[in-house]
Amino acid sequence: MATAAAAARGAGARAVAALRRGCRTAARGRSRAGPARSLCTAPGTAPDMKRYLWERYREGKRSTAELVPSIMSNLLNPDAIFSNNEMSLSDIEIYGFDYDYTLVFYSKHLHTLIFNAARDLLINEHRYPVEIRKYEYDPNFAIRGLHYDVQRAVLMKIDAFHYIQLGTVYRGLSVVPDEEVIEMYEGSHVPLEQMSDFYGKSSHGNTMKQFMDIFSLPEMTLLSCVNEYFLKNNIDYEPVHLYKDVKDSIRDVHTKGIMYRAIEADIEKYICYPEQTRAVLAKLADHGKKMFLITNSPSSFVPFRKVNEKGVLLWDKIYKLQKGQIYKQGNLYEFLKLTGWRGSKVLYFGDHIYSDLADLTLKHGWRTGAIIPELRSELRIMNTEQYIQTMTWLQTLTGLLEQMQVHRDAESQLVLQEWKKERKEMREMTKGSFNTQFGSLFRTDQNPTYFLRRLSRFADIYMASLSCLLSYDVSHTFYPRRTPLQHELPAWSDRSPATRPPLLQEAQAK
Repeated sequence: MATAAAAARGAGARAVAALRRGCRTAARGRSRAGPARSLCTAPGTAPDMKRYLWERYREGKRSTAELVPSIMSNLLNPDAIFSNNEMSLSDIEIYGFDYDYTLVFYSKHLHTLIFNAARDLLINEHRYPVEIRKYEYDPNFAIRGLHYDVQRAVLMKIDAFHYIQLGTVYRGLSVVPDEEVIEMYEGSHVPLEQMSDFYGKSSHGNTMKQFMDIFSLPEMTLLSCVNEYFLKNNIDYEPVHLYKDVKDSIRDVHTKGIMYRAIEADIEKYICYPEQTRAVLAKLADHGKKMFLITNSPSSFVPFRKVNEKGVLLWDKIYKLQKGQIYKQGNLYEFLKLTGWRGSKVLYFGDHIYSDLADLTLKHGWRTGAIIPELRSELRIMNTEQYIQTMTWLQTLTGLLEQMQVHRDAESQLVLQEWKKERKEMREMTKGSFNTQFGSLFRTDQNPTYFLRRLSRFADIYMASLSCLLSYDVSHTFYPRRTPLQHELPAWSDRSPATRPPLLQEAQAK
């Protein structure tokens, strides 16, 4: 993910490199000026080592302060489109769209509606204690992409390597101490056989469920609230049953029409029709692009049925999907058979990494675009001076720890422990900038999240909303930045203006 954090990491590396150059310069000065020893040369006695390390620390602070203004002049554009895979829009003839959180966005009231309706179903249909009605939806509690251990009833964030981010494990509404997490999982790694299946589900012995849908935010919060009630009241319960009951209640809010009736009764309250989305569709139509909408297709094979202007299902056999007509039932495979649309001439947009995008790119070769509404707010946080200062210093301090760990004497180790404590505190502060409980959707402390790993695999491009397309020509080619691997030199990618991410200042200049 191209972010200001990447710039800060590069800046941190440059700050450490500057310290090295400073030490070499000082060494050359000593050879000319005589035997006076510079602080850049590791001395032999413990008091000198302590003084030497703290001088390196202060030099790092100065280098960081000098780098921050240059980063602040190159802020990232929150309305940009970011590329995981090279793709040219000139090859795209057909554009497809999911509906929810792609063409249409919902107000904050909808998640409260889903939470309240599912909570009431737990009470009325599943005979849960009426006291759980005191819990209200908190939009700031969870983020999507989290994993839920169905058997242990804990919610957590996992990175791309299946490691749990300590400090993000919650039982109910309370964080689980790191020591307890390590004891539960015999470390912080979750074995493959315990992880969710390919589509993020808990099935076939997998004990983890990954919540990838924006609609899943009320579900995670409700699970946590009911867990909290049982724990606070010392009620013995089976976590697997709780998970299933909450899952069924959330499902019923959708399938029994509770949500849809509420939306229809007050459309203005719940639905946001962004004017720019209409502009995107008009732009594509003006350039002769074909467009289609697929939403809520069942997984079972059911032939498509045409719907007339009164909403009545017709009995005609469907041989071809016609422009301007509405069809019901059916599924993706029937759609592909009727249209013949396969391969890279189709670009499909959706917000759910698994159900919207995975099969389309893996099995049918469609190009895919992920709509990630959270991206815009995260980029705005990353563009703040406080975040950039913190990240730049964090990377510089990490570089100092990596270099100075060779000093094993007791005084040096005490200094390094102080630095590690400061580093841990900064990491926690950085996490809290995004979400107090779980941090960023895209990163753990240093690694990509499991969510980002799947996003990188199943989406050619990603953006905050469809409106981002308005900034690009219909023949634009998206090129992913060649970010250096761990064994590659970073200098060329940091310095080359041709490989920079989309900048806010350049967008404003246009």
